[in-house]
Amino acid sequence: MAFEKGRIHIYTGAGKGKTTAAIGLGIRAAGANNKILMIQFMKGRRYSELDTLEKIPNFEFIQYGRDEFVSKENPEKIDINLAREGFEHARKVMLSNKYDMLILDELNVAVDFNLIPVEKVIKLIIEKPEKMELILTGRYANPEFVKIADVVTEMLEIKHPYQNGVIARKGIDF
Repeated sequence: MAFEKGRIHIYTGAGKGKTTAAIGLGIRAAGANNKILMIQFMKGRRYSELDTLEKIPNFEFIQYGRDEFVSKENPEKIDINLAREGFEHARKVMLSNKYDMLILDELNVAVDFNLIPVEKVIKLIIEKPEKMELILTGRYANPEFVKIADVVTEMLEIKHPYQNGVIARKGIDF
């Protein structure tokens, strides 16, 4: 079941919850018998939510990243290659019309780190099939993406335990 008219969503900002919001939207869509694919950029770690997503029918995911820090100033060639490979995979599956929703998690960061050119993402957004829902997440959403998008949500960090040196907790933060 495809959407009558697919929208473009962006979840951005310094606050927590961008990926979680996109996954929530995906779960809702899967519950309505839609097919979802989430491609994660710059992530290679096994996050807790992935264990649950494997159990949800019609919700697939794939990671294109390493469990390593990526330097914005000097990214390693492997990080550039993984991001571009993930982007080409996203473009290919988007044009295949196999999925009703495509979540490109941390794409905004990959663009900000110059792993993927802005122009290629704009072209992808423009080529989006009419009935597909497209979600971009990550800090630093490019202003051009924001202009094109139908729904833009900025997560604002007001207070977080990290600010007081509290470490991340499994099941909450990863």
